[in-house]
Order: sequence, then C-alpha cells, then structure tokens
Amino acid sequence: MVLSARLPFKLPANVVSKRIIHYPCRPFSVNLPTRDGSYYLTTPIFYPNSVPHIGHLYTLVTGDILARHARLTRPDRPVHFLAGTDEHGFKIQKAAQERNLEPLTFVDELSAHFRNLAERTDTSHTRFIRTTERDHYDAVQHVWRDLDSKGLIYKGTHQGWYSVSDECFYPDSQVSRVKSPRHDAEITVSTETGSAVEWAEEENYKFRLSAFRESLLARYESDKNIVYPPQQHANVLGMLSLPLEDLSISRPRTRLHWGIPVPNDPEHTMYVWFDALTIYLTGAGYPWKTAEERTLTHWPPNVQVIGKDILRFHAIYFPAMLQALNLPLPRRLLAHSHWTVNRQKMSKSVGNVADPFQAMNHLGVDLVRYYLARVGGRFKDDVDWSPEQLEKHALELQSLLGNFYLRITAAAIRKRLPNDIDTQTLLPELHEVPELNADVVALQNLSLIVDEHLQAFQVTEALEHIIHQLRAANQMLTVTEPWAKSTPPGLTQQVYALSLETLRVCGILLQPFIPSKAEELLNALGAPASMRTWRHGRYAGGAVGDVLPGVKLFVRPPRPS
Repeated sequence: MVLSARLPFKLPANVVSKRIIHYPCRPFSVNLPTRDGSYYLTTPIFYPNSVPHIGHLYTLVTGDILARHARLTRPDRPVHFLAGTDEHGFKIQKAAQERNLEPLTFVDELSAHFRNLAERTDTSHTRFIRTTERDHYDAVQHVWRDLDSKGLIYKGTHQGWYSVSDECFYPDSQVSRVKSPRHDAEITVSTETGSAVEWAEEENYKFRLSAFRESLLARYESDKNIVYPPQQHANVLGMLSLPLEDLSISRPRTRLHWGIPVPNDPEHTMYVWFDALTIYLTGAGYPWKTAEERTLTHWPPNVQVIGKDILRFHAIYFPAMLQALNLPLPRRLLAHSHWTVNRQKMSKSVGNVADPFQAMNHLGVDLVRYYLARVGGRFKDDVDWSPEQLEKHALELQSLLGNFYLRITAAAIRKRLPNDIDTQTLLPELHEVPELNADVVALQNLSLIVDEHLQAFQVTEALEHIIHQLRAANQMLTVTEPWAKSTPPGLTQQVYALSLETLRVCGILLQPFIPSKAEELLNALGAPASMRTWRHGRYAGGAVGDVLPGVKLFVRPPRPS
C-alpha cells in the first residue's frame, strides 16, 4: 500500500548494512546559541483515531494561555505555537480498516475535527501540523539517516510487552498484573498508563537509548525546574534511576504498513513515536540546510505542554534523540494531569467522554476556557469534569466581571458624574483615600503577581489573584454606594475612576484566559488597541476612552435545537 498521495517516494530494495560503532555518552547541549530571540511553544499532536474530548481542549487552552502571555509580555518577540495531529500507527490503520476506509481518507476526516477544535476555542496557534505532510516525512527520514550514520541505530530481535493503545513497548519493570475490570482474570498493564499489554517478539530496528541515561540524569538533577509540576520531575528521576533499555523504533511492515518507511529497508515502518516526536523539529523548519539557517530558527522550544501519560516520551526519548543529533533540548516541560468523568478515565466504550463542542455550544468558548483554567490550572492532580461546576464557575465570572461592569456604568452613577470627568487624573491620589487604599495597593501589584505565577506555570493561582481583585472591587462598590445621594460627589468620582481602572487592568490580564470577552471588555472601556500589552496592565499604565454603558459581556448562546 502506498503511504500517502502526499508522499511519493522510491526506496532501494536492498538493505544497506552498517558497522555498529561505540557512541560515548556526551554532555547535554541546552544552551547552544541557535535561537533567534523568539518564543516556541508546542502542544502534543493529537492521535485522531476518534473525535476530540475535553482533555484535548484542556491541553490546547493551557498552551494558548502561555502563548498569549508570552506575546503580551514581549510584543516585539515572535511567538510560534505548534498544534496538530499524529496520523500514523497501528491504531489508525486498524480503525480505518474497521470503517472500510483508506488510512489517509480516515485521518483527513478526523484531523479536521481537531483543527476545528483549535480554531473554535480561539487558540492562537501559528501552525497546525500533520504527520502526513511532505516536509515532516523529509524531516523524519533525515533524523533516521543522521542517527544511523553515527552508529546509533541497529537491527535486532525485540521482546517486550506491547500496548496497542499506547503504541509502545514496555519492559518487565514497567508492567504489572491487575484484575481485569470486565473479567475475573488478571491482565498485564502498563504501570504508567494502565493500558493493557501483550507479549510480543519481533525483529526491528533499535535506537541506542541506553547511551544517554547518564547525561539525561545529570540534566534533570542539575535543574529541578525543567519538568513541572515537581512530582513529575521526581517521576523522571525515578525513570532514570534504572538502566535504560534501547528503544524499538520500527515495526515489520507486515504488521504496520501505515507509517513512514525506514530508509533503505522498505520491509520496516518507523515506530509511530519516533515519527511523532520529530514533529517539533519539523515545526521549526528542520532539517536546516545551512549553519546560518539553523542559527535563525526558533528551536529549541521554550516550553512543551503534554499530558502526564506521555512524560517518558518527551522527557527521555525525545531529549536523547536531540542529544544524538547535537541539538539543544527543550527548556521546560509542563506535564499536566487529566480530566476524568465520574472519577473515571474518559472512554468511548464506557460512554463517559465529555464533548468539548457541546460545552462550548452551551456556555460559549470563553466560559469553558475559564473553567478549565480555574479548576484545572494546578496540573498536579486529576480533575473531574462536572457540568454543575462549569455552571458555577461561569456564574462566578458573569457576576464578578459582567455584572460589575453593568453596576459601575449604570445611569444612577453616571448622572452623579461631571460630563467632562477625566478618570486618569484621579488615579495618582486614590491611595490616599481610606476607603480605597487597600484596593489601589493590590491593583498596583496585580500584573507583577499574575506574571510571576504564569512564568511558573501556576495558571489557577494567576487567575485567582485576578478574581480576588474583582471580588474586592465589587465589595468596594457595595460598601461605598457611589449611586447614593448621601455619598459625597468626590467619593463617587473616585470610586468610578478606580472601578474603571480595575476593569481595564483585569481586562488586560485576562486576555490569555478569556481572549474574546477580554477584548469586548476593553473595547467597551474605550481602551486604545495599542495600549493592551502586559506593560499597560499596570495601575495607571494605560487609559480608558469613551465608556459604553449597559454592555452585557456574557450573553449565553441559545441552546441548539
């Protein structure tokens, strides 16, 4: 079967034998001067053997929050954000056969769902990439030939526990016996993912992963911040505490034909993870033709956002490949936890898959994004998807932000203000007003605190500080009663000025989390488009213009019929 209409190729029939040479353990190279000053963020390319679920949306939103924050903090810096789909492998091959479709037709259909998800959720990705693209085929073949020329690939017999679900071989140390949830008998599963495995023995190509254990261990021991959260960093150290087995990187074509063929050996197909991990290089224009082109690339990634179930691949396998290629390693890895439903892993067979499109159709994109960040942004523990909690947090944002805007722009307050009021001139002296001092001080520090939390991948904590500020502002409004005739006119003007400034600052800082609603808010405040970067999110760091009264920021879309 031809791999893809996109990938015309001819391979020699004979296998070129190579002398296996010793490859000494080399130091890791994370600080090589190969960057153009840009910011590169990647999310894992999703495996489109089924439709997207809420976990896919969670990963995209997490990556988008960090990418948008990077743009706002340094507007002059190019930000590259990679998303996409991983379209080769046995699961795709099997799923396509079950539907009587060619694999390429099958992945074309499902990849479109994931592209639609990324676009629907207002993700600011700069490239949506697919492993069936020609430039990725070229990159993977280049990587294989480079590693092979260094004696780092050899052919041998591989024995191990194979998981069809994970498309991965596991050694004895990474499997365990558990009772089957469907039968009384025991089954063997991966201890990392819980996926069922079966014993397999076949001839394939291997990568000398074992040669890189010491350099990888030295890297993670030298910097405790490479992997976040801390328990995942500890997990990586645990993986490296034992010797690494060489990695199987191909499968016989008689078993797996849907994938990129091994150079010079058409009887073997590249292991899907070897293929998929190379996508991050493809997204940076690899292979680079000249030294100058390499210097100007945006490699390596500043951060890679992944799920905790694929930590081994991104913290061990991929960095080892990069060391072998003499390329800088990704700077940081965010390995988030999972979303469950009724405390169970989402499963199509169980029927508990949470549909992200349904949630967005019901409440709108930004309220779903807000819930994912507010509840799932600690990344340390699995989080249970709850429609009731989604509604609760949607109401929280509607009340603290949407209703606050309506309250401060209400006619009862506006009629007590002079027509020519300039709120910006009032800001410098508000810290001297006893009723407002605490709110002013907190607002002056807010952008710095939120920035520090986002730099540390503490998304929920960053959002909580913004929400706390809005809650305090609502309380201030209730206590001071600027609409009441008994309130001095001067205090009414001061409360109005501080309220607008709170909305302006919070609107700027909320852009990574709820980009559409933040834009609506800033537009309603008349904040100039050129004054919406993080620098302008300081107290008195920007301006408001013609404020539009009565703007309803949160109007729920009608339920689909």
